Amino acid sequence: MSAAENKRLLEGIFAEMAKGNASLFVEAMADDFQWKVMGRKNWTRSFDGKQAVLNDLFGLLRSRLEGNIVTTAQRIIADGDFVVVEARGSSRTKTGAAYDNAYCFVFRVEGGKLKEVREYMDTELATATFGKA
Repeated sequence: MSAAENKRLLEGIFAEMAKGNASLFVEAMADDFQWKVMGRKNWTRSFDGKQAVLNDLFGLLRSRLEGNIVTTAQRIIADGDFVVVEARGSSRTKTGAAYDNAYCFVFRVEGGKLKEVREYMDTELATATFGKA
């Protein structure tokens, strides 16, 4: 796929994620999808495989957040197989606290499927809100 096609894929995914709908995102993940949270503290780790992302990462977030996770793209830039998405999250914890983080996602797309993402965020805010990953 071209950079423009890869960008359109992520634009569609994030248009739905802004509504709290992650189904396109989940459908676009390759079975061997890898999600790496970058940093040096508690949330820095890798989730290897679509099922690990769904169970270990998304499962943890769903257990602590009220309602759907809402993530809105601010800027999307594509170069070949890589698509960078600058985004803002807006969610509430089950205790009623706001969880509004800023993100930079660097996706690698292969054959119309998401193969990997490197996520840059405020890991200290994630730890303060959710505890250790």
